Amino acid sequence: MAEPVIYDREGDVAIITIDNPPVNAVSHPVRVGLANAFTKYEQDLSAKAAVLICSGRTFIAGADITEFDKPLEDPWLPKVLEQIEACEKVVVAAIHGTALGGGFETAMACHYRCAVVSAKVGLPEVSLGLL
Repeated sequence: MAEPVIYDREGDVAIITIDNPPVNAVSHPVRVGLANAFTKYEQDLSAKAAVLICSGRTFIAGADITEFDKPLEDPWLPKVLEQIEACEKVVVAAIHGTALGGGFETAMACHYRCAVVSAKVGLPEVSLGLL
């Protein structure tokens, strides 16, 4: 299986891509990949800014429901989001499709967000009574 998070560079911009089909859910491997990618970005002296993007038809569409009945594994999403938010270099979320639940929280942890006009964002766990 390919890595679900890829760190790449275009000039002095780091491109952090989540590729976890079908909806880029925030699974444990994605959380580990994000933590590693942002550590690499923070240590990459040539990178001046980072863009967080997702492959496929959507941004992060929420939690990985296959993990709901399993114990949480480190790193938890809040820990990863704190790492993104505390980053001393610029982080931009590029949103397309949907950014729901943990996906919207991830976008909000970034310093800036840009979205296509058709993008949808939200916290469905609020209306489901999960939060």
